Amino acid sequence: LGVQDKFLYNSITPWDKDIKGQVARLRDLGIRHVVVQAFDDQDQTPAGRLKSLEAILAQGADAFDTIIVDTSVMNLPSTSFSILANRLIKEKLGLPCGGAYSNGTHMWKESKEMWGLDGFKAMDAVAQGMSTAIWSDFNFYGPIVTAQRIFPAVATAHILMSTFMYDETGKIPDNDNLPIRKFFPDFIVKLLEGGARKKGTSKK
Repeated sequence: LGVQDKFLYNSITPWDKDIKGQVARLRDLGIRHVVVQAFDDQDQTPAGRLKSLEAILAQGADAFDTIIVDTSVMNLPSTSFSILANRLIKEKLGLPCGGAYSNGTHMWKESKEMWGLDGFKAMDAVAQGMSTAIWSDFNFYGPIVTAQRIFPAVATAHILMSTFMYDETGKIPDNDNLPIRKFFPDFIVKLLEGGARKKGTSKK
């Protein structure tokens, strides 16, 4: 079909037996965009994920046009390690990072037994919304039927994060796609006008 250069290959993993051979085959096929999973069975900390990624990249996985990093969510509580690994990797290597945050929520089968389906959906939305808003560039959010709850959850988390950032920096990024700019433009105008008045007052 001649569309190999449009595919996103998911994924090169630390469990693959022949990473160099896999990379060579993908390049032969014309694959230009890949997901690399980062995880170390012996060191499941954020630093272990960074170390795993560096080892995979050193075997040729750094040769693709696009590399995005999946920091391997193993269960709900370890999602925090994946998020922290996102920050480490972005700061050191500058690569976009995220995860399949649905892995952490959907594997927690007991949540449905304790709280029922509505409780599970609430937990899923909160966990995925928070995870996507903190140091994440993407989220493999799971079955497409969950988009109806995950998209609003992510948007809500980003709105709250935007005002956290405003309090710290005094700025709202000039990106019309930000949920806070899409859904609360009047709030931003008042916020920025108020900030300008405060600055003007402080100079007197």
